[in-house]
Amino acid sequence: MNVPDPTAADAGRPDLPVTVRHHIGGEWTESLGGGTYPDHDPWTGSVMATVAAGDAEDARRAVDAAQAASTGWADALPAERQRVLLRAGDILERRREEVLGLLTRETGCGRHYGTMQLDFSVALLRQAAGLPYTAVGQVLPSDIPGTRALAVRQPVGVVAAIAPWNASLVLSGRSVVGPIAVGNTVVLKPSEESPLTGGTLWAEIFAEAGLPPGVLNVITHAPGDAGAIADALLSHPSVRRVNFTGSTPTGRRLAEMAGRHLKRIVLQLSGQNPLIVLADADLDYAVDAAIYGAFVHQGQVCMCARRIYVERPIAEEFTRLFTQKAAALPVGDPRDPSTVVGPVINKWALSLLERRVEEAVSMGARLLTGGVAEPPCYPPTVLTDVPEDAELAFDETFGPVVILETVDDADHAVQRANASRYGLTAGVLTGDAHRGLDIARRLEAGIVHVNDQPVNDEPNMPFGGMKESGWGRFGTGFAAEEFTELRWITLRGESRAFPF
Repeated sequence: MNVPDPTAADAGRPDLPVTVRHHIGGEWTESLGGGTYPDHDPWTGSVMATVAAGDAEDARRAVDAAQAASTGWADALPAERQRVLLRAGDILERRREEVLGLLTRETGCGRHYGTMQLDFSVALLRQAAGLPYTAVGQVLPSDIPGTRALAVRQPVGVVAAIAPWNASLVLSGRSVVGPIAVGNTVVLKPSEESPLTGGTLWAEIFAEAGLPPGVLNVITHAPGDAGAIADALLSHPSVRRVNFTGSTPTGRRLAEMAGRHLKRIVLQLSGQNPLIVLADADLDYAVDAAIYGAFVHQGQVCMCARRIYVERPIAEEFTRLFTQKAAALPVGDPRDPSTVVGPVINKWALSLLERRVEEAVSMGARLLTGGVAEPPCYPPTVLTDVPEDAELAFDETFGPVVILETVDDADHAVQRANASRYGLTAGVLTGDAHRGLDIARRLEAGIVHVNDQPVNDEPNMPFGGMKESGWGRFGTGFAAEEFTELRWITLRGESRAFPF
């Protein structure tokens, strides 16, 4: 359980380290190996938690606990499941200020992004509370006299959920709430960067809400050990579904493993998202939308705009206004309400940003603002004339860095946007909504927002990408499709004649 470190002075202070343990079968437990690791505040560098460093055997214990609980939860009355989900929403809302503080300390997000996560998660729980009463089958016509045919959905059993750190509350919540609502049990592996807000916090909330032991299990692990945990989860015969949110290289590896074990997997992977600004767009609105879409949560959001394509007639003025506004964004302490760009998650992320920007500039890109690290932050950075073979131009760069490119017309913008191997989300800004919708249909992305920037999400929407951005869809409206088995059952009320 997450409790104040008993060795710390004044253990009641919320800014002191906590102890994070596994949650298996309703019990808070140490790792079998006894190891721990420190979870650092990305802004101060201080240790905010001491975390259980799990291994493959811990993961197998968690799956066994989930399997033991699966039949009881699958058979639970819809009213029981609904009560748990609604209580969990109320508990999370009651703990609002505490959770917002934890999000800032663990992942460096400011109050705006933390509030977005909390409001989304509360809505997710309350919307998912309707899933137990959703129709789960249909009667099918049969040409065999006397046969009644049914298509029936039922829970798959144990779901393995692997979630990232960047929107820790939302993305972990999304990975477990839908599967639980339709009657599955879950083993959650949060990122080592967010074991508390992306992991055991959810276990605490659901336990208080009355979720039976073993329905939600959480396993934490030290940096570098994610692979062993994932291998144990995917290879366990009781795990029947997997969902993963994270990078494309890791998703590809998990998909290959899931294929070997013939297990379905939902993947939400990297994005290199385009925002198209056409000449008839409202210029001031376009600049504001693009700034938000590029730099919210330090650009550490899979939906952030990475490439902005501006139609030539307004390109010069857009570039001037956008660069000017980006340069003026406040950078620093995420606890300060005025801060827009806080710290990046760790030193490795900071060094990657530095390396990719320096590489692009060395290859001929023009740096319009930013580009010099201010540890632990990286400033809003805008580049143009980035060569296509620079990593910034073709790979996801998780940080406050964006590329501007001038295009001749809408067709040119669509061609440039679709050249990416990714296809998560996109935005189109135009004064002609019908034209925007036509462009949206032509863009190769799982999500397109007309007259908005790419960073949008709602619990019930079909969230997911195309191409190397993954497959399958998250969202309460699609949980039954992704996390249940569709079965064909027939019933005869009379004997049937057989030819031999």
